[in-house]
Amino acid sequence: MFGEFTVSDEIKLGKEFDKMIHQRMSIVLDPQIDNYIKNLVARVAHAMPPQPFPITSAVIDNNSMNAFAIPGGYIYIFTGLILNLKHESELAAVIGHELGHVALRHVARRMEKMKLVNIASMIGTLAGMMLGMSGGGNTASLGQAISMGSMAGAQTAYLSYTQQNEREADHLGMNFLVASGFNPTSMVNSFKEMKQRQWYVSNNNIPTYLSTHPGLNDRIDYLKQRFVRMPPEFFKRVDDDALFHKVQTLIRARRTDPKVALAHYNNIPKANRTCLDHLGLGIILSRMKQDQDAEAAFLQANTECPNEPLILRETGRFYFTIGKMDKASPLLREAYLRDPSDAMALFFIARIQAERKDYAQAIPTMRKVAEMVPHDQEILYHLGRSLGESGDYFGAHEQLAYAALYGRDKKQALFHLKKAEGLAKTKEQKEQLRTLEKTIHPVEKDNGDKK
Repeated sequence: MFGEFTVSDEIKLGKEFDKMIHQRMSIVLDPQIDNYIKNLVARVAHAMPPQPFPITSAVIDNNSMNAFAIPGGYIYIFTGLILNLKHESELAAVIGHELGHVALRHVARRMEKMKLVNIASMIGTLAGMMLGMSGGGNTASLGQAISMGSMAGAQTAYLSYTQQNEREADHLGMNFLVASGFNPTSMVNSFKEMKQRQWYVSNNNIPTYLSTHPGLNDRIDYLKQRFVRMPPEFFKRVDDDALFHKVQTLIRARRTDPKVALAHYNNIPKANRTCLDHLGLGIILSRMKQDQDAEAAFLQANTECPNEPLILRETGRFYFTIGKMDKASPLLREAYLRDPSDAMALFFIARIQAERKDYAQAIPTMRKVAEMVPHDQEILYHLGRSLGESGDYFGAHEQLAYAALYGRDKKQALFHLKKAEGLAKTKEQKEQLRTLEKTIHPVEKDNGDKK
């Protein structure tokens, strides 16, 4: 406990802030990216002392070079940070630093001293600090809007990390980093990478991280002093960036401006391009509707790295988008066979089954995808469509209501809820309807249950 701001308060604040983030920002649900970050965070967090809450991570689809952790054990990584660091170990270093703040309860202790009286003011203060009051594009605007909306501007300034906070988080984060098996120099390298990016005049991706985590020069000097006391074998650790580079490829090719991404790959001499470079090029050219060139890039990627599940999946996905189901299906099935955790491959297998009107296969396949990736609007939308086309109209409206809800379209969710209400006949359907109602109206239903 921290005086009046207890661990229970911390957990409640974290849950409410996380809910706000999911409502107002674009969260990456691509399992290839999300699972990678979850596993990396879990690897670093394993070195932490026992915490009174689980460590929960999410990826925010935003090109700001940022990451932050809040009370209650929630940590958020921006796609811009993943894309602009050079090695997995550098990303692990930033995660370690953020988990240092969590373990040391820096924000919780400051909030205790500030004596904030309600969750709303705490969320506003946190948003102003964590999303960056200076720099960072739309995340900064959002942080400022929430902060000012709760009259928390002055409180935000008070809450900001002190130099002492940063050094303590660096110290503990370095311990977590080394205990996780990474080279300690990666923490210094990650800070240097951010500092260097600060001077890219033509790049609007100035790290928001620098505005919320000040004093890099002194911190780098402090970390270098620590190196002297570390065993030499720590510095022989070599990065394994295979998964990291796959995730970077997906982010660059699918989630950035295609013209900027195309220029990135065109700047790589053809002789030096890897199979991931060809894959990224194929995805970008596909987005730009240059199908012939895209197909050539996908085929080149498959030639250089045969049987690579990600390349098989993305090639199959490409053929699906241009309507060549006979080419798409075997590639997607091979990808899923080689990587049964690939929900995206299974999603497109279900889409092909639905296109062929094989609803007896498409519906259970898509339900399995929905179990693997809960709360995804697109998955639930296609599940609803398949159910409707198969004649299950209650199931269709139920799933379309969830899809609209997770797509932040409350009006459409209520429309499908109303339709489902008129179609619920069986006991099972009525129970499913009650669950749907509670999901759409959580506060009202909870209050009603207490009466």
